[in-house]
Amino acid sequence: MAYNQSTPIIKYNGQDFHSLRDQCLSRGQLFEDDTFPPTLASIGPLLLKGENLSRLEWKRPHDLSKGAPYFILKGVSRFDIQQGMAGDCWFLAALGSLTQNPEYLQKILMEQSFSYNYAGIFRFRFWQCGQWVEVVVDDRLPILDRRYLFVNTRCDNQEFWPCLLEKAYAKLRGSYLNLHYGYLPDALVDLTGGVVTSIDVTSSPADMLVMVQAAAQAGSLITCATPAGPTGVATKLQNGLVSQHAYTVTGAEQVQYRRGWEDLIRLWNPWGNTEWKGPWKDGSVEWQESRDPRKDQLYQDKEDGEFWMSIQDFQDNFSCLYMCNKVPISVEDGNMVCARWSQKMFKGRVIPGSPADGFWRDTQFLFSVSDSIRGENTVVSFTIMPQDISKEDDKFPLSFDVFKVRAPFQHFQEKLPRTFFSQYRNIIKGIVSKTKCNLTKSFHLSPGTYVVAASARREPVEFLARIFLKMPVSNRSLDTNFNLKTMKVSVTSASLPGEDPRLVMFYKYSPQGLDMEPTELQKLLNHELLRGISGDLFSLDQCRGIVALMDVKVNGRLDPEEFSRLWSRLVHCQSVFQNFQRNSGVFLSSDLGRAIKSTEFLAGVSMHSDLLELMTLRYGDSSGTVTFPSLVCFLMRLEAMAKAFQKLSKDGKGVYLTEMLWLNLVMYS
Repeated sequence: MAYNQSTPIIKYNGQDFHSLRDQCLSRGQLFEDDTFPPTLASIGPLLLKGENLSRLEWKRPHDLSKGAPYFILKGVSRFDIQQGMAGDCWFLAALGSLTQNPEYLQKILMEQSFSYNYAGIFRFRFWQCGQWVEVVVDDRLPILDRRYLFVNTRCDNQEFWPCLLEKAYAKLRGSYLNLHYGYLPDALVDLTGGVVTSIDVTSSPADMLVMVQAAAQAGSLITCATPAGPTGVATKLQNGLVSQHAYTVTGAEQVQYRRGWEDLIRLWNPWGNTEWKGPWKDGSVEWQESRDPRKDQLYQDKEDGEFWMSIQDFQDNFSCLYMCNKVPISVEDGNMVCARWSQKMFKGRVIPGSPADGFWRDTQFLFSVSDSIRGENTVVSFTIMPQDISKEDDKFPLSFDVFKVRAPFQHFQEKLPRTFFSQYRNIIKGIVSKTKCNLTKSFHLSPGTYVVAASARREPVEFLARIFLKMPVSNRSLDTNFNLKTMKVSVTSASLPGEDPRLVMFYKYSPQGLDMEPTELQKLLNHELLRGISGDLFSLDQCRGIVALMDVKVNGRLDPEEFSRLWSRLVHCQSVFQNFQRNSGVFLSSDLGRAIKSTEFLAGVSMHSDLLELMTLRYGDSSGTVTFPSLVCFLMRLEAMAKAFQKLSKDGKGVYLTEMLWLNLVMYS
């Protein structure tokens, strides 16, 4: 999520991991972090009220583990985490969601161990105001009366990545006390650099099941929270839920139940041992009565903090759903839309003052909306550093507004004069989401020029401002600031050494570097594979079918790996087509049988003559010829259906399908 390996990593407190580790190794010593010492100050005295602090100890994993300690043992999982005394469920729930995206988690954890070059020092990275900050810690952990004060280790006290990661985050925030209660969106942003979409589940008209599934398929981190109870602190309720508590959303499914279907959502509690006690709980009569063939894969009766509940019960008991992605998530007309967005980023410093005093002259950002798009089409987000937050003041330290720029100010290209703000008072209203470190507003803006203007409340504030603009479906050429792979490379030009030509082509036709949609695939195939020969073009419907056949993640798009596999098949299909072309340049439908035998990815697949005759009607035209796009669709669909049979058949002679599996197979593939 907006992670760029080429961007310099900021060293927190100026501490360089490699220099410190090498120094310790050369001296034969274990690292001791003087900037976050093993004292009560690093914990925060208010966090341990009523505890006998005379027995507080700081021990290293080698002194705590029942066996050899591991940084990661048997992979990374949310079940490695169990919340301790700090009320940091907001951070741990976000971390639990991140464990489902290992490619992102690895950028935070990196390769570390208790064996190779071990010197008692570890490092982790967090996103702070547009930059990745590397925090180093020693591995001394606080222990009181032989119990962990904070995140508990799992796997029989042998796996320590959650404890050390939590310590690094506490150091970044100033102390463990500063992790005691916080905001889920802040943790999601710090772990990813993404932007958070907040949804009020009690009033959302959207199909919650479809929305959660679509967000998960788009790679989003998904978390949720229960409302506060009367005491204002996290309290276990009779139904097993915890008030004012953060959970991770780990899945959503529609399962067979009695004579119908039930929409379910799966959640994980960072406490690890407190679960929902209502319908669809672990061991419930609902699971016993369900005849869903996937039941054994979806559900296990374990005391691990994870449980299922109905979507209706979820909406009745939870208040907010948070989805974090590299771009905003659109929810329109009850559906989640994976829209395209461009992004503008600004870093700056804002000082206290009012618009009339001219203080907004240096903290204003102009942008344009060029197309009329329904729904929320603009998102403006300001992020500040945790160090800029006053502990005595819960209010966000800056504010901003959006104005439409009309005559006579439209000719200004960079800064608007003081007179604009002293005379203009038509502030555009948006949907506001505010936490400790992030202030976001969503708007529906008509075409025109706009300005974002910010001011500080009391003290000067460093900030990162991001403006997301939704792109119309037909416009794929807008510039973005996403730090992904190289884009805008012409496939007809010579590729750079080491570049995969298939990826060069992929990013040329998917200019945001995101997954490729059928419309983009259609343009690529017709421009690059067929060179626009009239009469032989790929239709949009054919491209939709090809995407469905290659779409492993089932999200309606192709990622670079899926496209690479597709391109290999297309090149082979082109060779088969050319080998069986007649002198007139046409491919006869009567040659489909020979084409099957000559196709490498159809090795071992045969077709009965009666079915082959039907295929000549399905893929040929009235003159008995088959176009290249039709041949591609035929050969690739045959491969997909043959593999589906092999996967579903237990004896190689037949298959048994439920109605749902049958419809999934024939309607989407």
